[in-house]
Amino acid sequence: MLASRAARRFLSFSRFVSPSIPLRHLHQGAPRLDGNASIHPYAIIHPGAVLGKAVSVGPFCTVGSAARIGDGCELHPGCHVVGDTELGERCVVLSGAIVGADLPGRTIIGRNNVIGHYAVIGVKCQDLKYKPGDECFLIVGDNNEIREYTSIHRSSKSTEKTVIGDNNLIMGSCHIAHDCKIGKNNIFANNTLLAGHVVVEDYTHTAGSIVIHQFCHIGSYCFIGGGSVIAQDVPKYMMVSGDRAELRGLNLEGLRRHGFSSMEENFIVNRAFKNTLQHALGSGK
Repeated sequence: MLASRAARRFLSFSRFVSPSIPLRHLHQGAPRLDGNASIHPYAIIHPGAVLGKAVSVGPFCTVGSAARIGDGCELHPGCHVVGDTELGERCVVLSGAIVGADLPGRTIIGRNNVIGHYAVIGVKCQDLKYKPGDECFLIVGDNNEIREYTSIHRSSKSTEKTVIGDNNLIMGSCHIAHDCKIGKNNIFANNTLLAGHVVVEDYTHTAGSIVIHQFCHIGSYCFIGGGSVIAQDVPKYMMVSGDRAELRGLNLEGLRRHGFSSMEENFIVNRAFKNTLQHALGSGK
């Protein structure tokens, strides 16, 4: 029974591709290849695609006409790279992931990024102000790990970009909406949800299942507690939590983990933290 089911799926795929094209030739005579590429015979690669050196493409992958795959990239079975999309060197796209979209604009992924199972990266935004035909952009830096089922959307208009910096860990089922700007060395735990135009600086850490309202600004080195709803800006160095989130103190543990000296901590406590509290609580309190 399992064998017959597998046969039906295979025949269904064959009809979807084209009954007149042998599957083993779908990738041949088409893409521009630099040496040592390994392409499975059941991969579908457009003639216009450009593949670098030592690229590995698994079965049932699709690579679109304007895609450029950098040296040493690995495309695992059943992933898809479409539209005007560039993958930098040594990226890994795991099974089921979709990178890019057939839209005006571009998706640019830097080097050494891992894109998890069934992640959706660089697709159309969910902003109703987006006008079909407008260019939209996503730029991702280097050394990011983007885990399973995460979604990251392109910008909402041609004058904006969604930007992800370097060395971020974005855990499973996170969402980064249109026009967000994410810095470097951030850790987003599972189900961290960012609405449009959110700015996150560097070295922030979110616990699980948090929501950040559109246009909020999250300062560097802050910590956001699990289940929080962020409806206002969060200053640097702070711990916040709650619905709606409130200041809970200085993120001293985060500062220590990132190598701040005692003198630097004291400076933050005596100056920056004091000023922030006065601003947050009001000068009359």
